[in-house]
Amino acid sequence: MSVFRASYADLITSRPVVTYNHVPSMAVNGNTKPTQSIHLDIDNGLFTNNQFNGQFVSRQDHRLYEFSDVPAFLRGNPFIKTGYRVYLSRRDCFKSLFIWSNESINIWSHLLGFIVFFLLMLYDNIFFTQVTRGTFSDRVIVTLGLLCFQFCMLCSAGYHLFRCESELTDRSWFAYDLTGISVGLLGCYLPGVYFGFYCLSVWRDIYLIIVSLLFVTVMLCQTDPRYYSEKYYWSRALLYCGLTGYGIMPTFHWIYLSGGFHTELVQMFTPDVAVVYMLGMTAFYFYITKTPEKCFPGHFDYIGSSHQIWHILIVFSFLWWHKSGYDMLLFYKDNSCPVPE
Repeated sequence: MSVFRASYADLITSRPVVTYNHVPSMAVNGNTKPTQSIHLDIDNGLFTNNQFNGQFVSRQDHRLYEFSDVPAFLRGNPFIKTGYRVYLSRRDCFKSLFIWSNESINIWSHLLGFIVFFLLMLYDNIFFTQVTRGTFSDRVIVTLGLLCFQFCMLCSAGYHLFRCESELTDRSWFAYDLTGISVGLLGCYLPGVYFGFYCLSVWRDIYLIIVSLLFVTVMLCQTDPRYYSEKYYWSRALLYCGLTGYGIMPTFHWIYLSGGFHTELVQMFTPDVAVVYMLGMTAFYFYITKTPEKCFPGHFDYIGSSHQIWHILIVFSFLWWHKSGYDMLLFYKDNSCPVPE
C-alpha cells in the first residue's frame, strides 16, 4: 500500500516536498523501512525520479490513472475505475482542460454553464427595460440571481479542475464547491420570492428576510472544518434538502394569497415550480445513488456517470427557473396585480 506524507513545515516553505513511500519494504534491525522513497516537488509538479506507482511521470505527461493507483482523497466514487488525473501542477491542471478524463464533462458542463448565465446577464441588462418594462429593483434581482448561478458554476468547475493538484487543494476547493451550491440555491430563492410575491410587498419582504437568515445560518455552518468531513456527508445532504424543501412553504402560501388553484396566475406558474423541483430531486437521486455506474462499474467512467448527470440537470434547472421568473414578470407587466396590496 502507498503512503503519502507531508508535514506542515513542508507546506509553508517556498518549495514544499511530499514524500511518497513505495512498498515493498524490508526489515532492518526489527524495524520496517521502505525500499524506495520518492519526492514530489509541488511547485513544478515533478517526481524527481519520474516514478509514481512504478510508472513514468513528467511535467509534460498527463497520464491518466486507475482507481487503485490514486491517493485516497481522489477516491470519492469507487465505481469510476479509470481516467484519473494525479498531482498535476496548477499550470498542468489548466492544460488538462483539453485532455479527455473522467472529470472533463464535470468541468465543461459548469464552465459552459457559467458562460451561458454570464451572457444571459448581459442580455437581460441590455434589453431588460425595453422588453419587460422592468424597474431598477427588477433588474437588480434578476442580475443577483444570475450572479449567484455564475458563482455556483465557477466554484464547481474549479473544484473538478484543480482537486487533483494535492489533498490540500482538494479540501480547499471542496469548501468553495459547497459554498457555490449554497449561493446557487440563494440565486433560486431571490427571484422566486421576489416575483412570486411581486404584488404582495409585505410578504415578499418577510420571505426575503427569512431566506437571507437561512442562508446566513448555512454559511456559518460552513465555517466549521468538520462540516466538510466524510462523517458529516449525510448531515450536509439533509441540510441542503431542508434548505431546498423550505421553498414549498412560500409556494403554497403564494397559491393561497393568489386566489387558489383556479386562478390564471397559479395555473400558469405552479407547473413551473413543479418542474424545477422535479429536476432538483432527479439530480439529487443520481448524486446520492451513484446510478448508473454503481450498477455497471467502469462503464461510465468518462460519459454518463451520476455526477455528470447531476451537473447537467442543475444547469437545466437554473435555466428553467430563470425563464419562469422572466415569464412571471412579463405576466405582471401585461396584467394588473390579481391581489391588491
